[in-house]
Amino acid sequence: MISVTDLRSGTTYREGSELLQVISYEHIKMGRGSANIKVKVRNLKTGSVVEKGYTNGANVDSIQLTNQEMQFLYKDSENASFMDPRTFEQKDVPLSNIPGHEFLVEGDLATLQFYENDPLGIMLPPKVTLKVTDTPPGVKGNSASNVYKDATLENGMNIRVPLFIEIGDSIVVDTRDKSYTKRA
Repeated sequence: MISVTDLRSGTTYREGSELLQVISYEHIKMGRGSANIKVKVRNLKTGSVVEKGYTNGANVDSIQLTNQEMQFLYKDSENASFMDPRTFEQKDVPLSNIPGHEFLVEGDLATLQFYENDPLGIMLPPKVTLKVTDTPPGVKGNSASNVYKDATLENGMNIRVPLFIEIGDSIVVDTRDKSYTKRA
């Protein structure tokens, strides 16, 4: 058991049959009475994000997730397939459990999270380097601000990049908001 006052960002716990991971934590104390704890949590099985409120002094069941590095093989319309490079065992993870699955590139290593040998999702790095496969040529004009153009990356994702980016350039993309960061 863990006290709700110990719920910090990244903490995982069970509530009923739901496995939850804390995204944000807020302690609210208003005048008289007990304090309230508000947490924004992500359901590890469905991927949905909800806000929950607890009174001070409540307890929840803590759980331990295990992380394992696996190689990304491929994805279809429903699942992503990963292989353990040591044992060659393959696991399929539903795409609904993988926020940011569009950043996966075939052959790359990814860290999967497991609970009782059941794959729940992956841990993405904050930034990834991807190669630009298609973008129109940048035409400079009279502009007073930054001008962006569309680009297609090696994983099929479309983002906006500055005019100086060409086909074949490697760029760094922020996985949290899917935006261009810098040229690699």
